[in-house]
Amino acid sequence: MTPNAPLKLDGAFSIDEVGKLVRALDDHRKALPSKGEVVVDLEGVESLDGASVAVLTKHLRDLERKGHTIRIEGGDDRLRGEITADVGRAATAGEPTPGFFSQIGTSTLAVYGATKDIFSFVGEVVLSVIGVAKEPKTGNYRDVFRIAERAGADAVPIVLFINFLVGFVMGFQGAKQLKMFGANIFVADLVGLSVTRELGPLMTAIILAGRSGSAFAAELSTMKVSEEIDALRTMGFGPMRYLVFPRALGLMLVAPILTIFADFVGIMGGLVVGVTSLDLGVRGYIVETQKAVTAWDFNSGLVKSVAFALVIALISCQQGFSAEGGAEGVGRKTTSSVVTSLFALVIVDTLFTIFFRAFDL
Repeated sequence: MTPNAPLKLDGAFSIDEVGKLVRALDDHRKALPSKGEVVVDLEGVESLDGASVAVLTKHLRDLERKGHTIRIEGGDDRLRGEITADVGRAATAGEPTPGFFSQIGTSTLAVYGATKDIFSFVGEVVLSVIGVAKEPKTGNYRDVFRIAERAGADAVPIVLFINFLVGFVMGFQGAKQLKMFGANIFVADLVGLSVTRELGPLMTAIILAGRSGSAFAAELSTMKVSEEIDALRTMGFGPMRYLVFPRALGLMLVAPILTIFADFVGIMGGLVVGVTSLDLGVRGYIVETQKAVTAWDFNSGLVKSVAFALVIALISCQQGFSAEGGAEGVGRKTTSSVVTSLFALVIVDTLFTIFFRAFDL
């Protein structure tokens, strides 16, 4: 490869003299005729501070991107090594983006790793539950009621408000069509069955996922990145029994209670529409609801709510335990816990619906 014009530096270079260095580098760049080897002679350099090194490194990086090769001569070994390392890092950073199949492979490995972590987490949870069943005194019951109060009692206002509006909207959407056929009274069937079997438990679970699930993930993520979970292991406290068990149990206790409230206010939302828009009486609406909604319709929603609560708690805790990378990692896992929980809730609800229909429940 043909050598190009050498870059020879003489004297002391500091931040006050960086202008002189910039001008020298510009002159050198203009003197380069084509691609080839560029020799940097540091023999006459008395000193070179950090700012000057940064300017020189940037100049050499630009030359490498244009196809030149760099050879550094003279000067002390430390200075040569520092400049060579900086230029080498730039060359590595400038590598082309991985190809399509490479990205697919990387994503596949990431999915495999995440799936492996999830199954490992579930296995640890199962073992901890078995351990608590064998030795009940090893469970962390002290935090169960605190978590239940925070996840349940504090969530009552928003659960009541959202589910009342859901029942109201369901009734309002069906009112016009029911009026056309003179079937006003069947708004009670529509709202009652929809709320008790599907919307009551599902909307309550969505609220819990966004409110309590995100809180669980944020708390455990913070503990993970600050190494508090490792400290618990060191002191002999099982993180599953001490952290996951009370959160899962607390959420599973309050979810059915919140669902009962949700069913009640959802039906009341439909009642408001029936009385104000469909000329129904309060007693007639309630009697029709009692005819349409069976005990199993009500209980199936409670069964779903317990399953939903377990799914939310496990996903949120698993995301928290897998956090890394400081504050950014905490935020990423908190967001991921909510998104994953919502996705899982829809899947679990679908499986319940298929199961109930298959057995005519």
